[in-house]
Parts: sequence; structure tokens; C-alpha cells
Amino acid sequence: MDFLTHYNLTGLAIGIATFLIIGLFHPLVIKGEYYFGVRCWWVFLIMGIAAVAGSLAVRHVLWSTLLAVWGASSFWSIGELFEQRERVAKGWFPKRGKRP
Repeated sequence: MDFLTHYNLTGLAIGIATFLIIGLFHPLVIKGEYYFGVRCWWVFLIMGIAAVAGSLAVRHVLWSTLLAVWGASSFWSIGELFEQRERVAKGWFPKRGKRP
């Protein structure tokens, strides 16, 4: 961490990590809706609450920021999950056969 601070790379590291976190949530929403429908929204809610609580508890700026980004992405994914259901209904994404 001292390396990032010493060379003023903390912002760059946060930006790259934010990009990767958002990129990770995109397939999570698609696969979540495909396999579980919108029933898995509560998983994103719990992840978001835990990440935001962790962000408030952590003092290090880098980790606190990344936890906040994770939490915000989790909350955003709840809405995206329901929108994904609409995209599937429009035929933009494949629909899974009979669900168990």
C-alpha cells in the first residue's frame, strides 16, 4: 500500500478496481437471472449491506472505497436483475427452460 501512496497511484488503482468490479457484476446479473430468476435479488441486497457496513468500518481509504463500490454495485444489480427479466422477455437474452 505504501507503493501506491508513494507514487500517487491510489486513484488509478481505485479506478481500475472499480472497472473490474462493475465488469464482474454484469455476468453475475445475467447468470443469476438465468438460473434463479429474480428470486436471487436478496443475495445482492445482503452483499450490498455487508459491503457498505464494511466500508464504514474500514479506515484505509483504498479498501473502504472498494467496499463502497462493491456495495453500490450490489444495490445497482438489484434493479438490473429485474431489467434483465424484461430483456429476456423481449428475446434479447436466452430464456432458460423449465426451472426446478
